[in-house]
Amino acid sequence: MMDDILKQINAGKVSGVQFKERILDKYDIACELVAFSNSHGGKLVVGIKDKTGETNVLSYSEVQETTNLLSDIASENVVPSILIKIDTVEVEDGNLVIATVKEGLNKPYHDNKGIVWVKNGADKRKVFDNAELAEMMTDCGSFAPDEAGVRDATVNDLDATTIKQFLGNRFDRVLEKKGLTGDAFNEASLDMICSAIAKGHDCEKILRNLRFIRPDGSLTVAAMLLFGKYTQRWMPMMTAKCICFAGNSVGSKVFRDKVNDADMEGNLLHQYDTIMDFFTRNLHNVQVEDEFNSMGKLEIPYTSLVEFTVNSLVHRSLNMKAPVRIFIFDNRVEIHSPGALPNGLTIDDIKAGTSMPRNMFLFNNAIYLLPYTGVGSGITRALDEDVNVTFMNNDKAQEFVITVWREESNQVEGESNQVEDHNTGLRHSDTDHDTFAEDHNTGLRHSDTDHDTFAEDHDTQLRHSDTDLDTDHDTFVEDYDTIHSYHDTKRVPLTNKQKDIVNFCSVPRTSREILERAGVVYHTKNIAKYITSLVAAGYLQMTNPDNPTASNQKYKKVIIK
Repeated sequence: MMDDILKQINAGKVSGVQFKERILDKYDIACELVAFSNSHGGKLVVGIKDKTGETNVLSYSEVQETTNLLSDIASENVVPSILIKIDTVEVEDGNLVIATVKEGLNKPYHDNKGIVWVKNGADKRKVFDNAELAEMMTDCGSFAPDEAGVRDATVNDLDATTIKQFLGNRFDRVLEKKGLTGDAFNEASLDMICSAIAKGHDCEKILRNLRFIRPDGSLTVAAMLLFGKYTQRWMPMMTAKCICFAGNSVGSKVFRDKVNDADMEGNLLHQYDTIMDFFTRNLHNVQVEDEFNSMGKLEIPYTSLVEFTVNSLVHRSLNMKAPVRIFIFDNRVEIHSPGALPNGLTIDDIKAGTSMPRNMFLFNNAIYLLPYTGVGSGITRALDEDVNVTFMNNDKAQEFVITVWREESNQVEGESNQVEDHNTGLRHSDTDHDTFAEDHNTGLRHSDTDHDTFAEDHDTQLRHSDTDLDTDHDTFVEDYDTIHSYHDTKRVPLTNKQKDIVNFCSVPRTSREILERAGVVYHTKNIAKYITSLVAAGYLQMTNPDNPTASNQKYKKVIIK
């Protein structure tokens, strides 16, 4: 033990060890014990100067007095009282007294003045934030945020389709015995499904029996997260922010793609689908087989992205008023989940497959909507995909960060399609900032004929201008004529971005709506690339084919029979 203490002395005061020359102030010592109990525990060493690290050993009588004082402080000045282990270490010319404090099981602890303390590096700080206090209570099991009530929300605020899907997965065997499978299940109403599960039960009674409705009649947080129509109306921060940046800095004022808040609004299943769409349209597909026509795969394995995404949605802290944040950079993907690892878990623990869910009720029910097994194998399975990933558990910032590094060959270089930064109204090129000449006061750009705004390939005569046209790898590589002629023989396989556009047109959409969905500006070349090509390939059709240029022209998905 003394060797470990000496190492701490050489390193200086750290979060797990506090040095005191003597116990002069009982309240000060109580604050230290409270901070250790509310954090990850630690050691208080008496007989060492905290400023210099020099030893000032205790005599025999001082050891007896210090030991008694520490015991009294732990039982009388810490609320609720704690048990500490006190050791006497013999050193040259005297002794040191070491009090070992374990992480508390009854957080939050406070001093006899009612103040809650936590460790803050080598020092300590007071806690006033209710969310942080709630997180402590969640860690020790005295508060379950996913079972808390959502004020004023009713069953009418839940999505019947999602509830039906949940019940179909949870009670599949019961429904199978009743003959409610396949088309019969799809055609049945929600009340019919509920009655088949439990005779005489409607949706509200089923949800109450499953504890999604509290005894006082209010919906639980878990119910709103899993089934809510407009979850963010009740819990604005229970969402995700997705941005694809140009470059490798979160401070970049230019981004290639961004999911609008309105598009993310919805329950966890909707958020999951939206996040996965964001990944598939912004990460590259790479060829994994030698054959030219073989299907490509995402540069980051889809399985890993699924596991990391589900982890961030289900295991996030529900006490922290912050969204999940997902960033795509040129060299990496970052997933920021609110809340540090709970219950003393370490990164090595989760890599080994240790499962200690933070939100137990949500975790046990989300399994019927989201793709995970619930046995703690998700991170292990993601790592089996041979991804270059790092984990960071940030106690100070209260977040858990997963960083997946992109291979150098897949990093974006020289792309000209940039989304406008709405805070500045300015656009920047990834390749050369000198290719734009913009008046920052008026936002005017030089003409496309300005030689500074063209980068022309003299072999192919292809130009990349500042019209913000999308030229990334998710667009067609064939030009319109090629696609048109190709349509005569077979349907062109779609990229992920094109699939998203086609599905978006399940209801008729205007050309402007489609280009906004694609994240590019309204321009004739983008219309040709994103709309006309899909019409020619037989995936979209005009609502008014007799008048292609009609002002009310819309496009809808072609139903393949």
